[in-house]
Amino acid sequence: MAAFIRFVGFISRLCGIAAALMVLISVLVVCQMVWMRYVMEASSYWQTEFVTYLLIAATFIGSPYVLLTRGHVNVDLVPLYLGPRARLALAYLAAIVALAFCLLVTWYSAEFWYEAWENRWLSETVWRVRMWIPYAAMPLGFAVMSLQYVADILALATGRDTPFGISPEQRVMGD
Repeated sequence: MAAFIRFVGFISRLCGIAAALMVLISVLVVCQMVWMRYVMEASSYWQTEFVTYLLIAATFIGSPYVLLTRGHVNVDLVPLYLGPRARLALAYLAAIVALAFCLLVTWYSAEFWYEAWENRWLSETVWRVRMWIPYAAMPLGFAVMSLQYVADILALATGRDTPFGISPEQRVMGD
């Protein structure tokens, strides 16, 4: 079980690195586009679409890393008012509901990706990108995020992690 949690953490970190590289590449392409348009006075036909798809992919592929590092917006007011057992129950409930959502989105986005692959969809731009390529980011990102939720649930179950990152003794004063 510990090996699974470590492996999923490793995959989530790789996703974070990939997302950061995608953002970096997007910045470089935008700089190249500005140079081509305003300095070289040449047209740019693929850069805007490329950057759009790459930033969307970075969002989906980077989401497991955000979950791993608890980088998402987290309002811990309710968990701070709960006792340790209720806090643990709430953490399980939140993780299970989020896992179910991620699995559902993984399934439907994989179907959508496959439809784009099977029907050879192309973008309606001059670049004519094969749409299965940008569409692959959504099922990939949500599949890894589903694995990260499973790892988080296992970490809670084995005591490797605390609910919401809050120690059992930590509570709001005056209750």
